[in-house]
Amino acid sequence: MRLATDGQPEWNFRELFAVIEVLFLAVALSMDAFAVSIGLGSKHKGKAIALALMAGTYFGVFQALMPLIGYLGGRGVLGWIEAFAPWVAFFLLLLIGGKMIYESFAEGIEEDITHITHRVMLILAIATSIDAMAAGFALTLLDVGPLLACFIIGATTFLFSVLGVFVGIKSGTWLESKAELFGGVILILIGFKVLLG
Repeated sequence: MRLATDGQPEWNFRELFAVIEVLFLAVALSMDAFAVSIGLGSKHKGKAIALALMAGTYFGVFQALMPLIGYLGGRGVLGWIEAFAPWVAFFLLLLIGGKMIYESFAEGIEEDITHITHRVMLILAIATSIDAMAAGFALTLLDVGPLLACFIIGATTFLFSVLGVFVGIKSGTWLESKAELFGGVILILIGFKVLLG
């Protein structure tokens, strides 16, 4: 980001496009948490606001931290595999996207949960954010600061998780698998974008 002649920050087109790319990545990564939140909302309709904030906080925080871990790990090995970095990012995003598409046809991990506790939410948050750690490697190839990117991912996941609980309460689980399918397709498309430059 440069400073304009009046001293105000000026975004160039490349930086703006990179932020938009991170937004797409954030939406795709948040679909796992969105799907689980829909499932939670459909089965636990009491105390909707408390459950929504709980899901949003747990999923948002972990979804922000995991890509940062992946980014730092990616920076550590980037010098060794720099020439192949786009291919590594592509295969990671392809793998994660394919996994999400596969899981969209399976039963959700929240199906057997009868009581929501902090321990349960912690397990769900870790389970839904592991993929984001691998996707964090792709951040090494984007023109966006890692802290900003992880904040965008965490904030997006928070919003989708809160929304997911209310969608589940109002509409049941019909949107659950479609969310994961959508997220998987977007991740695969981002992988091709990273590969093609």
